[in-house]
Order: sequence, then structure tokens, then C-alpha cells
Amino acid sequence: MSEAKANKRSKTSGWKIAVRIMIPVLLVLALFGGMVFGYVVLGDQELSEVFEWGTWKHVFDLIFAP
Repeated sequence: MSEAKANKRSKTSGWKIAVRIMIPVLLVLALFGGMVFGYVVLGDQELSEVFEWGTWKHVFDLIFAP
């Protein structure tokens, strides 16, 4: 009886681990996709500028400036 419970838990925990890894990865991909779309397509800027630190520091300063 305890072996059946152990097998059931291992299948469930494997699925839960996969989901817990996939969700943050998908969120990061959506973040990068949104940054590229917003900055390149809507903002009409170059793709190379999307991943520069100065660009996002400037955006942060514009949003949270006193």
C-alpha cells in the first residue's frame, strides 16, 4: 500500500516541478517579448537598444521621477 502512494507522489511531484519551472521561464520570455515589441515596434527604435542598461534606467527615471 505504501509503495502505491510513493509511486503516485513521484508522478505528481514531477509534474508540479515541471510546471513550477515552466511558469517563470514563460513569464521571463513574455517580459522580453513585450520589451522588444513595445520598444521596437511601437517605439520605432533599434533592437540593439532594448537590452542596454541605460535605456531602462532612463525609462525607470521617467516613471518614478519625483
